[in-house]
Amino acid sequence: MGVGRKQENFQLNDNLLPKMKQPATTYFARNLGKSNLGGVIFGCKNNTFKECLSKQIFGLPAQHFLYVKNIDPGLPLFLFNYTDRKLHGIFEAASCGQMNINPYAWTPDGSERTPYPAQVQIRIRLQCQPLLEDQFKPIILDNYYNVSHFWFELDHTQARRLMSKLSAMAIAPSTFVPQNTAKWRNALYGLPSNEKREEIGAYEQPILRNKFVNSPDPGNCQLLESSLGNQESDRDAKDIIYLKLKELAINLESSDAPMRGHVGEIATARDEKLGQESLLAEFSGKKNENNPVISYDLSDPSLVAQMLEGMKELMAFKEEQIQKANRMEQKLLEAEKEISQLKCRFMMLESRSNTSLVHVDGTGIKSCDDFHLDLDDSIFLVGGYDGVLWSSALDLFSPSHDVLKSLKPMSSVRSYSSVAKLNGELYVFGGGTGSAWLDTVESYNFAQDQWSLCASLNKKKGSLAGATLDNKIFAFGGGNGVDCFSDVEMYDVNVGRWIPTRSMLQKRFALAAAELNGALYAVGGYDGDNYLKSAERFDPREHSWSRIESMNTKRGCHSVVVMNEKIYALGGYDECDMSPSIEIFDPRLGKWMTGEPMNHSRGYSAAAVLKESIYVIGGVKTGGDIVDTIECYKDGQGWQITNLSAPRRRCFCSAIVLGD
Repeated sequence: MGVGRKQENFQLNDNLLPKMKQPATTYFARNLGKSNLGGVIFGCKNNTFKECLSKQIFGLPAQHFLYVKNIDPGLPLFLFNYTDRKLHGIFEAASCGQMNINPYAWTPDGSERTPYPAQVQIRIRLQCQPLLEDQFKPIILDNYYNVSHFWFELDHTQARRLMSKLSAMAIAPSTFVPQNTAKWRNALYGLPSNEKREEIGAYEQPILRNKFVNSPDPGNCQLLESSLGNQESDRDAKDIIYLKLKELAINLESSDAPMRGHVGEIATARDEKLGQESLLAEFSGKKNENNPVISYDLSDPSLVAQMLEGMKELMAFKEEQIQKANRMEQKLLEAEKEISQLKCRFMMLESRSNTSLVHVDGTGIKSCDDFHLDLDDSIFLVGGYDGVLWSSALDLFSPSHDVLKSLKPMSSVRSYSSVAKLNGELYVFGGGTGSAWLDTVESYNFAQDQWSLCASLNKKKGSLAGATLDNKIFAFGGGNGVDCFSDVEMYDVNVGRWIPTRSMLQKRFALAAAELNGALYAVGGYDGDNYLKSAERFDPREHSWSRIESMNTKRGCHSVVVMNEKIYALGGYDECDMSPSIEIFDPRLGKWMTGEPMNHSRGYSAAAVLKESIYVIGGVKTGGDIVDTIECYKDGQGWQITNLSAPRRRCFCSAIVLGD
């Protein structure tokens, strides 16, 4: 764990909450695509090293989830100890990279949330002596961005070279195989849920039986019982091989073939015999008089051939057992993943069911469908992440009733998107699915509760900004995980496509934008190297961008809204932490002023203006947890934490008001 905090580009948790890949930053990420990711190094210190191995889980701070989410089962992993600067391996992923697999790992007593929520379950592929930094540094030299820090993402060439280097220093199996070998093989590489955390002993994990017994699916239960029955009835692989070797040795010893053959054949047979004796001794685990290695004469070439044939049979048997174990393990992982998905789906449906109810006059509970939700009194919430799943949901939130009404969802999962309104319809464009960026665009008609696909953007990108001006929608900046863009695209309904228009003066990712008094404003963001204070203004009459006074604080992953002919920049990431600060731009004065800060630091939140009030919903706070509060601002009253709870936990979503 122990990753330096030098100019980190914050990313949440994937179970963050998972965050999408941001543009390459020179500080902690290469942002390799999933197909180009050959392996990942995780960090630890002496005080966290044992827990990583005993609980079979690696973790990094939330901002590293942008590439941890690309980890699939089987991907090579390595563990770097910051204390002695040694690299340990070879490990491999036993799960996909997720957020908060164990939300209390690496904490003193389990009472705090883990500081390393970007996690993956692991298993040992090959136990090796650790590499000193001067041994592995030449292999990953291109990853070093300063003297003592390097990117943790490895391409395929780097991963292969590290595995080759470590394999040359492999430790004999007998020196590291744990005592409870059967449990080690049969354990589920899972961790306790958020609700109930149990201490797990060294090299022990919750057994699969616990997971499947709680599942209502009888097919899963049968699969479990079958797999456990096979595992319990099968003898240990070493014992089986030992017995077969012993049987072969007895057969060879009992044969009475005459000695013949050339000297070379005898030498070969002697070498084979010595090799078999060594193997037999290793698998028997004993070399004393109680279990002596059986000796026999291998001077007859026919016996040598018989022995070689037997060795081939053993190798084939071993390979068959390995394949069988791999298939079973894969089935168990798939079953566990399916159960997890079903559980998450159930939780989401249960959450939706609960949020659609509201008390009325203390006389009972009515469904939100019993209310006529007025557009002028409601905020649309689009997509995002709820701590369990990436969402395609469209919800209508009424602050006055504290009720959330689910509308027809989008055609696909969408987060980090931008939203704008045009001709009474809502347009959602760009963003991502949690694993890929999108160029698709959808429009929503509230009267018909219907989504329609529109012309796609010219590039796949997310964390972009949008605004409407002169009956046209403008999409500003964004990025695709490799590049940040200064591009601006304009959507004209009459033309039916996105038209490139005048680019901004700076590249901006995770920026915010707004329209005010017939001009467009682009504020803050990330340019690929640094977070920005700068802001720009687009004048449609001159069709050009010009700089306006910069904000007082670097700000990205923030929101902006317009109220009372002023632009409010809300929260966001300032290159160190999520911020509660507020800045207000008055175009008549041409400068930014510091406003009253919010009560909670947050970024990636959704914000909208409704009836002369600013509502800031959800978001992420420093450390990766989702903010589950809603704050409201009114002139003269300042910021207040509301008791509104209908939207629940949500981040990476968009908000907009369609009513006037």
